[in-house]
Amino acid sequence: MKPVVAITLGDFNGIGPEVALKSASSPGIQRLCIPLLIGPPAAFDFYARRFRLPVRIRPLDGSPDRHRQDHRTIDLLCVESSSVSPSSIRPGQVSRLAGATAARAVETAVRLMEIGAADAMVTAPVSKRAMHLAGVQFPGQTEMVQALSGSPRVVMMLVCRALRVGLITIHLPLAKVARNISRGLLHERIRVINEALRTDWGIRKPAIAVLGLNPHAGESGDLGQQEKRLIIPALQELRRSGLRLAGPFPADAFFARYTPGSYDAVVAMYHDQGLIPLKMLAAGKGVNVSLGLPVVRTSPDHGTAFDIAGKGKADAQSLAEAVKLAVFIANNRRSARGIRP
Repeated sequence: MKPVVAITLGDFNGIGPEVALKSASSPGIQRLCIPLLIGPPAAFDFYARRFRLPVRIRPLDGSPDRHRQDHRTIDLLCVESSSVSPSSIRPGQVSRLAGATAARAVETAVRLMEIGAADAMVTAPVSKRAMHLAGVQFPGQTEMVQALSGSPRVVMMLVCRALRVGLITIHLPLAKVARNISRGLLHERIRVINEALRTDWGIRKPAIAVLGLNPHAGESGDLGQQEKRLIIPALQELRRSGLRLAGPFPADAFFARYTPGSYDAVVAMYHDQGLIPLKMLAAGKGVNVSLGLPVVRTSPDHGTAFDIAGKGKADAQSLAEAVKLAVFIANNRRSARGIRP
């Protein structure tokens, strides 16, 4: 039985609805899963008509049919959106209504997984500014899904064919990164990454490389003390508990010599340290996956792209890859529970 993947619309003034529609209607995606759009019908209809996409959107009264064969029809679960109309959709603009609607779609997708009506969720990109205008206080969708699913921990990982990068800190200003890194945080997040590689990817004994925080990994303390005081002791303790960890490596030298497949994952200390090289290698096909949650959540590695919203130019490859990874992880989790995919 194919898994149901809930795909949220993201910010309806960005490229989210466009890439969601293009991915959900792809024959390759339809063969893998039952895609279920989450959002107001008016938003998806607006873009389907605007780009003359050959799809039929069917609002659901109940749960999606896991056995249906009509690949030209995409099921949609509506969120409360009486105020969303074609006149309220303004591609390229930041809107409080768009932020509120995006947040409700995420809430709906998490609820569907909690009741067993969906097996995974893929979140289209949102505008953090729009969500904050709508009163959503989370730094990003990762933290929002964590709170909604009741998880005590979450780790952001970006994935492409050549590389997996997990982050110790996520959406923090650079000025706050160093003072937020602690031995406890390193222990927690490296353990979550290690366990996800084992359970979600089926890697029995993951090999993980860890980057330093400072230039030259601190240069024996001359360029920063975090490696000596925090990172090296934490890695030594984790190694004694059985984890296969290498490092800490200077980030620039590590990626200059990196060979795909040499490690199962790389741990970066902060957002841009790990995501810049990954996005260069991903070439538009990167995927963001939230590790450590009781639900499966992935997303594309790009933002709302307001500059091209509404122009039909959005590349749906990253969101399609996010759906594929969500299906892969959901099937692995189902298999671990003895449920046949």
